[in-house]
Amino acid sequence: MAPSVREQLREFVEERDWSQFHSPENLAKSIVIEAAELLECFQWAAAEDYQRVQDELADVATYCHLLAAALEVDLDRVVLDKLEVTRAKYPVARARGRSEKYDRLPD
Repeated sequence: MAPSVREQLREFVEERDWSQFHSPENLAKSIVIEAAELLECFQWAAAEDYQRVQDELADVATYCHLLAAALEVDLDRVVLDKLEVTRAKYPVARARGRSEKYDRLPD
C-alpha cells in the first residue's frame, strides 16, 4: 500500500530538515499566503491557467496537512465534525439554493 499524503509530507519535510520552520504560526501564515496566490488566479476573470489553479490549491492543502500534523489533529475528523455543526446550522429545508448566512435564513 502506498504511503498516505501525511506520511509522504512528513518524509519530505524530514529529508530537508524543514520542521524547524514549521511552527503552527508559520504554517497558518503559509496557508493564508498560498490561499492568496490561489485567489490571484481569479483576480480579474475566470482562471484560464487550470494547472496554476491546481498547483496553488495543492499548496494550500499541503500547508493544511502540515498544520494538522503539527497540532496532532486528524484533518478528516475535524472536517467531518465541522460538517455536522454546519448541517445543523443550514438544514436542507431552509438553506437549499440560498446563500444567506444561517441566522438570516427564512423560517
